[in-house]
Parts: sequence; structure tokens; C-alpha cells
Amino acid sequence: MATLLTPSRKTTATGPAAGATGGESGGESGPTLALPARIALAALRLLVAWTFIWPFLDKLFGLGFSTPSAKSVLNGGSPTEGFLLHGTKGPFAHTFDSVAGAGWLDLIFMTGLLGIGLAFLLGIGTRIAAASCALMMGFMWLVTMLPATNPLTDDHWILAVGGAVVATTAAGNHFGLGRAWRRTALVRRYRFLI
Repeated sequence: MATLLTPSRKTTATGPAAGATGGESGGESGPTLALPARIALAALRLLVAWTFIWPFLDKLFGLGFSTPSAKSVLNGGSPTEGFLLHGTKGPFAHTFDSVAGAGWLDLIFMTGLLGIGLAFLLGIGTRIAAASCALMMGFMWLVTMLPATNPLTDDHWILAVGGAVVATTAAGNHFGLGRAWRRTALVRRYRFLI
């Protein structure tokens, strides 16, 4: 079985350019991921991205999978109303009934789906995307708590952890725009934008 790590590489660059080849903060030596690991991280990043982009598209256009055309956002439908009023269960199932279908919540939800999806798709802004992903999945888990097949965990947790893995392993650098994004003046100044 092939190893997932190759020997450490020392980087001697300093300053803003150091982050292009070194570790997270730039200029550090550390293991370099082998091609199979880079491919796996890129695949995870793209799977997480599509998990957010698809419901955005389905809810916006009503593609007929979970959202019929008549209930699409473009036809005046609410992406949160049906789920919050009819798709929840557990001790917090009706906690959010009063905001189901609220315009501000619909906007936040759709913006979150698109923003998280695009960030992971492109491999940029993955830290903010991972935090947003965890927050969204936490709320969704809260209102669907106690699934029938497992009383504690479900795919919401897997998605939240997958987003964290993408953000903490620089997965956007692998077959994405992450490396170029890290070199921009904006990201060099505000590292949380990585």
C-alpha cells in the first residue's frame, strides 16, 4: 500500500511568499502529501461543495427532486418553511416554527448554501465556509435530533467534520484555487480568509 506522506521538505522562503510552499503559517517544514492523499482531499472538498450547491439549485429552480417547480424560490416558494414545519422531529422539532418561511431566514439559508458550496468548490475561503457549514449542520441536526437509525449522529455531523477537514488540511490547494488565493494581498493580511 502506498504511503500517504512523502518525506519532509524544508522551505527557506520567508515573508508572504513562504506560504506558497510551506505549512499553514508559511515557511515551516512538514510532510508533503502524496498524490493519492491530495486526490482524496480534493474529492472530499468537491463532495462537500456539491452537497451544498445541489440543494441551492434545486430550491432556487425547483428541479423536482426535493423541491417541485411550483415551490421554487423563483416561483415565490420558501426554502425553509416546509422543512421547519413538517420535516423536523425530536425535542427541538418545533422550536423554530415561528420563523419558518421568514424572508430573512430564507435569504440566510440560500446564501449559506451557495456561499459554502462555492467556497469549497473553488477551494477558497474554506475556514469561513467550514465554520458556516458546522453552524448550519448544527442547527439542522438540532431540529432533526434523534434520528430513527442512530440516536446521536447522522450525516449532519459527517458533513460538519468533512468541512473542517477540508479547511484544516489546505484541501483547496489540491486541484483548486487555494494556493493562488493564499497569495493575494487580502488573504496575506487577513489570514482567517484562507
